[in-house]
Amino acid sequence: MQGYDVMFLTGTDEHGQKIELKAAEKGVTPKEYVDEIVANFKRLWETMHISYDRFIRTTDDYHIETVQKIFKKLYEKGYIYKGTYKGKYCTPCESFWTESQLVDGKCPDCGREVKEANEEAYFLRLSDFADKIEKFLTETDYLQPKSRVNEMVNNFIKPGLEDLCVSRTSFTWGIPVDFDSKHVVYVWVDALSNYISALGYGNEKYNDFEKYWPADMHMTAKEIVRFHSIVWPIILMMLDLPLPKHLYGHGWINFNGDKMSKSKGNVVDPFVLCERYGVDAVRYQILRDMPYGSDCNFTNELMLTRINADLANDLGNLVSRTVAMADKYFGGTLPTDRVSDDLDDQLIGMAQSLCDTVTPLIEQAQHSKALEEIFKVISRANKYIDETAPWVLAKDESNNARLATVLYNLLETIRICSALLSPFMPATMPEVWEQIGAGAEDTAFDKLGTFGVLRADVTVKKGRVLFPRIDIKSEITELERLMKPKTVIKEDEDLDKAGIISIDDFAKVKLRTGEITACEKIKKSKKLLKIQVDDARGGRQIVSGIAEYYTPEELIGKKIIFVANLAPAKLCGEESNGMLLACDAGEKVQVVFLDKDTPNGSTVR
Repeated sequence: MQGYDVMFLTGTDEHGQKIELKAAEKGVTPKEYVDEIVANFKRLWETMHISYDRFIRTTDDYHIETVQKIFKKLYEKGYIYKGTYKGKYCTPCESFWTESQLVDGKCPDCGREVKEANEEAYFLRLSDFADKIEKFLTETDYLQPKSRVNEMVNNFIKPGLEDLCVSRTSFTWGIPVDFDSKHVVYVWVDALSNYISALGYGNEKYNDFEKYWPADMHMTAKEIVRFHSIVWPIILMMLDLPLPKHLYGHGWINFNGDKMSKSKGNVVDPFVLCERYGVDAVRYQILRDMPYGSDCNFTNELMLTRINADLANDLGNLVSRTVAMADKYFGGTLPTDRVSDDLDDQLIGMAQSLCDTVTPLIEQAQHSKALEEIFKVISRANKYIDETAPWVLAKDESNNARLATVLYNLLETIRICSALLSPFMPATMPEVWEQIGAGAEDTAFDKLGTFGVLRADVTVKKGRVLFPRIDIKSEITELERLMKPKTVIKEDEDLDKAGIISIDDFAKVKLRTGEITACEKIKKSKKLLKIQVDDARGGRQIVSGIAEYYTPEELIGKKIIFVANLAPAKLCGEESNGMLLACDAGEKVQVVFLDKDTPNGSTVR
C-alpha cells in the first residue's frame, strides 16, 4: 500500500525423518506424501486470500543446488566437521536435546517422548560464534518481541552454545551431502537456506539476491525461534553475508487454552469457518485476538462473539446506518453545503491521525494493537451518530447542511478506517468502498492522513449487510457437529478378532429391556456401580464398570438393554446378573438408552 517493492516469500520445509516415517505409514513415497500437503496449503492460502510473491519447496531442484553448495562451502571453511552424535532426539520437532534440556524426560518444545540417537554426523561449529551471536541479539533489535532475547541467551547461549548436528545417516529423505554419500543434510541448514536460495543465491533460477537481501523481516512461530535467531545468523556470519534486520516470533493459536493437536481432536477446520462466516471474519478474529508475542486462545464462542461485537455491531452497523441515512434523507447524493460544529472535532481528529498511529504498529507486527486502534475510531463514529442524531436533524429542512456535514464526516471516517482495514479484510473492504462512493484514488495510502478526500457531492449505494449477526448458541452446536473428528473403524480387523458367528450363535444371547430403578456406587471400587433393574420379571441386580462416566442420579429412570442370560458373577462382593449394552465413544463409554415408552422386559431381536 505504501508503494514499496515487496518480496513476500513463503513455502514448505519437506525433508526429514518425520516425513519419511509418515509416508511409509501411508504406503507412499515421501515426495508423494509432501505433494499432497503442499497442494492443500496452497488451496488454503488461496481460500484465505493470503498472497505471496514466491512459494519455495525444499524439494525444488534449485534449492537443493544451493544447499549442497552452502554445506560444502562451510565444510571447506572449517565450520563443519565430522563426529558422532550421542544424545536425545525428538522426531516430531526434528530437534536434538541434552539431558539437562529435557523437561520431565521429554522434549521441552512439544512434550513428546525422545529417543536415544547415536550415529555418525557432521556438526556446525556454533560454539565458535557464541560471543558474536549473544552480542548481536542483545545489542540490536533483531529479535522481537524483546522478551525472547533473554529466553535465547539464558537457555541456549549462557549454558554453553553447543555445536549443531547438521547431517544424518539414519534416514535417506533429505538433500544428499555431495561429497559423502552416506549423509543427508539435516533440516536446519536445509530449511533455513531457503531465504536466500529463493532469491537465487547459489543457483541460476532467480537473480534477486542483491535486490532483496538482507530481508527486512523473518516471521516464524515461537517454537523455532531458536533456529532463526541463533543458527541462521551464525550460518550467514560464516558465509560473510548480511544479516536480516528483524525476526518476529509469533505465538500459537490455541483451542480452549490448549495447543491444537490432531491426537487431541481439537483441530479447527479453517475451510468450514470460512465457508460459514466469510474469510475476512476469520482473518479478523485471529489477527485481532493474537496479542503481540503471545498465544491466541481460539474458541468457537470467542470467534462468534468477536464477529457479532466488532464486525456486525460496530463496523457493519456503522456502514449500513450511514449509507441508509444518506439514501433516505438525500436520495443517495449529499448536497455540498456544510455547517460544522464542535461535536465534529474529536471524530475528525481521530480519523485524521489514525494512519500515523497504525503504520508503526503494522511495521512492528503489532497487528492486534493496530486493529484495536482502528476500532476505537469506528466506535467513536457510532457514538457520533448518537450525539448528532441525524434523524432529528432530518425533521427540519433548514438543518440539511448540518445533516449533510454529519453524514459526510461519517463517510470520510469509514473511508479511512476501511482503507486501513483492507490488509486485514481484503475481500470485504472493496464492498464498503462501493457503498460509500469511494474510488481507488480515494483509498490510496497517501490520502489516508487527510480528512475531506471524498467529493462533497458523494453518492452512496446501498448494498448487502456485510456481517450478519450470528445466533451464537445454535452456531456453536452446528460447528461442534461439523468439526467432530470422523472415526474410521477398521471393521475387518475387528471381525477377524471376534470371529464370524452364525444366526444360531446369536440366538443364544438373550437381550431384554429394563428400567433402572436404583443405583449406587460400590465403596470398594472407583469403577463399579450397583444397579437395580425392573425387567418385568421380579427385577435383577447388575454390576457395571461405568462409574467413571455416569453418576447414579444420571442413570435412575433410564431405559436400557441388557444381556439376560449371562452367567452370574461376583464383583467386589456384589452379585451381577447381566450386562448393560454400551458402546465405545472415543475416550468415553456410552450406555445405550431407549425411549422412555419402551416396555420393560421386552425381548430385543
